[in-house]
Amino acid sequence: MRFIIYGVGAIGGTVAGALARQGEEVVGIARGAQLEAIRRDGLLLRTPSYSEHVRFECAASPSEITFTPDDVIMLTMKSQDTANALLDLRAAGVDTQPILCAQNGVANERMALRFFPNVYGVTVMMPADYVVAGEVNAFGAPTHGIFEIGRYPSGVDAIVEAVCAALQGANIAGTPTPAVMEGKYGKLLMNLGNVIEAALGAGSDRAPFHSRVMAEAEAVYRAAGISWRDVSQDERRKDLMQVVPIEGILRTGGSSTQSLKRGAGSIETDYLNGEIALLGRLHGVPVPLNTALCRLGHELLATRQGPGAVKPDALERLFAEAA
Repeated sequence: MRFIIYGVGAIGGTVAGALARQGEEVVGIARGAQLEAIRRDGLLLRTPSYSEHVRFECAASPSEITFTPDDVIMLTMKSQDTANALLDLRAAGVDTQPILCAQNGVANERMALRFFPNVYGVTVMMPADYVVAGEVNAFGAPTHGIFEIGRYPSGVDAIVEAVCAALQGANIAGTPTPAVMEGKYGKLLMNLGNVIEAALGAGSDRAPFHSRVMAEAEAVYRAAGISWRDVSQDERRKDLMQVVPIEGILRTGGSSTQSLKRGAGSIETDYLNGEIALLGRLHGVPVPLNTALCRLGHELLATRQGPGAVKPDALERLFAEAA
């Protein structure tokens, strides 16, 4: 089994580095400065227990890879980049190979199933940063993270078992999970606060805003008949994965905060808060707060503002005007 990690950022970099470090065959797909750094020096993977340059093959696009039936393809790019990635995979000859969506949000699996028959959902709980090219910081310990994996829309099979076993060997807690999308909808509730953190800055008190946004989303879930599981209360995290400091490294924050700090040019808000906006419109539930946060995410991008550009009283006014 060979792992193709499509998107070597915070999550993809941690997975690729951890698997390669344990002797698994890994091919990454990256771009720009990240690709250049990995090809030149390998990926510097920092964790609370070690810091190591890990080397693995890295391509600029799927067209550079000769795919085999034994490949497992893990999507770890942001959701706004998924559609183009799927087209590139199909053009490169991918057909029945497993496609694992290790991404925030719940839209990727359905997009992938349009092109490929074997699609898997992955609920990712992994505190990791990617801000500097060639470097990934993974703050989870004793394991790097917890991955719940299941077929989409539901079920488990031999692929799930094999991938989970490989991840376990690489110090990532892989768990076969038949109803994987329930966890992904639960994780989406957590990720609705990503743009709030990006606006206010890491370490800010976003709970009063996040709670109102989640309440709006839960009303949408109920109207849509969507079941979800609160992964934030997963008891396994006490034993398997705590956020632990890395000496000399400050944690940047969540994925949206990292995108703004890195100047990535896009943000995943449309596939997080925007998912709630979509469901609300489909099922006749008002979603003013999540809609307002979608606009805010794009304003932060358009004005090239970094994390922490919005004050709490300004965000409160935005919420009041939206409501």
